[in-house]
Amino acid sequence: MMWFSIGFGVQLNTVCSEEKVPFAVAFDALQLNSVARALNPLWRWTEKMSWGKEPTVQDHFRTVNEFATNIIKQRRQRNEQGEEYCDLLSRFMQARNENKEPLDDDELRDVILNFIIAGRDTTAQALSWTFYNLALHPRIEKKLLDEIHETMPSDIEDIEAVDLYELIKNMVYAHAVFYEVLRLHPSVPSNSRSALQDDTLPDGTPVSKGDIVSWSIYALGRNEKIWGDDAKQFRPERWITSDGTLRRESQGQWPVFHAGPRVCLGQSLATLEALIAIAFLLKRYKFSLMPGQDITYQLSLTMPMKHGMKMWVEQR
Repeated sequence: MMWFSIGFGVQLNTVCSEEKVPFAVAFDALQLNSVARALNPLWRWTEKMSWGKEPTVQDHFRTVNEFATNIIKQRRQRNEQGEEYCDLLSRFMQARNENKEPLDDDELRDVILNFIIAGRDTTAQALSWTFYNLALHPRIEKKLLDEIHETMPSDIEDIEAVDLYELIKNMVYAHAVFYEVLRLHPSVPSNSRSALQDDTLPDGTPVSKGDIVSWSIYALGRNEKIWGDDAKQFRPERWITSDGTLRRESQGQWPVFHAGPRVCLGQSLATLEALIAIAFLLKRYKFSLMPGQDITYQLSLTMPMKHGMKMWVEQR
């Protein structure tokens, strides 16, 4: 996965390996468990009743923690051997905490897991929903493919990274397609924050210090009062202005990357990563949905497909 390589210099080889990656299995299980705990006030007791089932939640915790700590251990060993890195992990290993001390292994582990939560599933799931919607809307797929052919050279594999970035940045319809996917299928469907002080919302609702304010990004993206009568329709053109430029919506109206000073740090990287994958794959392959599938979402911290998605893949 590109994100692991950029962030931590690690290749998971999830595509190449025929076996399931233990870390990925454990991480998915813990995400589902966190939602189950939030919905079940008796989780401390019901989880005890499930003892004997393997692997347990604690087994998954152990797998995830060992994965993160092994990354740190290997990096420290390579640093001692004189190897140099320029990634997220190296930056945090050079950073100092509030006591002006280097981050210890526990702090670095927490940093790694936080960034994995933010960057692992979100982009991957957005890509799944993108190809799902493109398969349902051949006209939109053709229009996007036309832009890819017009923008990308035939020798796409030989493009320098800087040149590729400039090409992707100027693909208006590709951005519109991706933003429309995120509007209908936000990678993080809901969010919440704790009020640091007394406040009042724009509609006059009072908020007291310590109150938890929650909102549904999924519902906002399908709200007809915000997006019009066709809010539930997949229509990328809503993101393009009359002069052909990309429309920039308010973060409050479209908070898929959050908003304000706590906006997602990886917003630009996630968008670029997704659009590169879309352009490379669509240029090479035609994707068609296999019939008879129940494509719906799984209740989780993010928005994965509950039963996955099977597609026919043909080389163009």
